[in-house]
Amino acid sequence: MWATSKAPRREVLGWAMFDFANQAYTLLIITVIYGDLFTRVIVGDSGEGYQLGNLLWSSALALSYLGVVATAPVCGAVMDYAAAKRRFLFMSYITTVTATAALYWVEPGYIILGFVLIAISSYAYSMGEAFIAGFLPDIAGPREMGRVSGLGWSLGYVGGLCATVFTVLVLGEVSEENFDRIRWVGPFAAAFFLLCAIPTFLWLRERGTPQSLPGGVGYARLGFARVGQTLRSLSYLRDMSIFMVSLLLAMSGLAIVISYAFIYGAQVIGWDEHVRMIMFIVTQLSAAAGAIGFGLIQDAVGAKRTYMVTLVIWIVAILLIWATPELTRGLNRLFGTDWEAQYVFLAAGCTAGLALGSCQSAGRTLVGLFAPPGRAAEFFGFWGLSTKLAGAFGLVAVGGLQAAVGLESAILLCAALFLVAFCVGFGVDEARGRARGSALIE
Repeated sequence: MWATSKAPRREVLGWAMFDFANQAYTLLIITVIYGDLFTRVIVGDSGEGYQLGNLLWSSALALSYLGVVATAPVCGAVMDYAAAKRRFLFMSYITTVTATAALYWVEPGYIILGFVLIAISSYAYSMGEAFIAGFLPDIAGPREMGRVSGLGWSLGYVGGLCATVFTVLVLGEVSEENFDRIRWVGPFAAAFFLLCAIPTFLWLRERGTPQSLPGGVGYARLGFARVGQTLRSLSYLRDMSIFMVSLLLAMSGLAIVISYAFIYGAQVIGWDEHVRMIMFIVTQLSAAAGAIGFGLIQDAVGAKRTYMVTLVIWIVAILLIWATPELTRGLNRLFGTDWEAQYVFLAAGCTAGLALGSCQSAGRTLVGLFAPPGRAAEFFGFWGLSTKLAGAFGLVAVGGLQAAVGLESAILLCAALFLVAFCVGFGVDEARGRARGSALIE
């Protein structure tokens, strides 16, 4: 199943193992543990709930995403020209590992140090996401990208599940009383990423051929020139352009969900620790199943159709999350039961999980299909730009909105973003986008 027309099984597995390894950072640091630790323990209650911690958390991530926006396309252009994908990927990997391990030294009240380390580690991790995606057209043909991309996302959620279950069982709950143990989450996430990504650098090949620099031109200048050339081609690459707008909106909503899901559960739903753990397992398993299942569907019905379906699932999931308290009361009245909102919230989490990996996988596949030959890293740099600009916008917007109206109402912003992304996505013609990308040769 893993072998493709362009790469042997071992190389495809090596590529997918990077997703397996880096998901420990996403889940342990961004989603499940460290976000809660930073907002409730490192920053703490400032007298107005956890609004200051929430805002600082959003700002640190938004700052890192803006860094990606400023550098990802240029780095991608240089990578293509110099055949340096592996070198750039390795640099992002080592930086992520180092900054994440250093979170051990962030104690309650060390807000600036925590803010800086989160911004650095998130930036390096996000760049690595774009760099590893740039290899996708090298290892999979157009009819194989869906399942290969889905394999990566699916293994990612399996890796994240393994890392997080171990961490929760060994390190315990997020609390000030348990800080001396839970502070090890940073070093553990770093070690997991460091060790599990080794197969990537052993087996993944660099297929490009380095080109000589023109006289008097450095790589930075060359990178900006190539990005400028691409920007001038956007009117011709109409479908890629429209899709990037849709993706920006969808990823804005997704960034909010990833960063605030477990904060929402703690602050709005008020769940118990065991329900928190069940939610995590449910969402990871449903996300892994959704990624691999929708990956196979992509190759059969097309990446664009798959992407659009996942947006509909997201809208439903967000509405379920928002309506959980009222829905719980209605179900209790209807059936004469005494269910708690935290258990109804699990159903919303399962629905969100189905769309979590599949939406991102379909988006990654579409970029790979639309990218011109020999310029995949550059176009995945624009993919990284779009997703992280989305993250910066979404996190800043929800951070300010939750301060004004509360987190419970602010979550509806996600549903609105997914709805607009769905409407914009209607303008994408997958067949035309593929044809124009293939025709755009230097």
